[in-house]
Amino acid sequence: MRAVITVIGKDMVGILAKVATACADANANVLEVTQSVLEEYFAMIMLVDITKMTPDLAGLTAAIEGAVPDMKVHVMHEDIFNSMHRI
Repeated sequence: MRAVITVIGKDMVGILAKVATACADANANVLEVTQSVLEEYFAMIMLVDITKMTPDLAGLTAAIEGAVPDMKVHVMHEDIFNSMHRI
């Protein structure tokens, strides 16, 4: 089982580290990450393995939001993500 995490907001030092730490604390394994900085704006998409995750997705979302409170965070199960983007 996997989840897609997006993080968007003003760029600052340590965003990737804080999000990755929140995932590690929840036992969610980071599989892939892509990020971009456009002028002062940061955008990241992360794919994580949630097979062994201890909290639910809401708990992971809350942990990430707590780690980067000024950012917009969205966590979605991969099945829901794929269903939403199927033509």
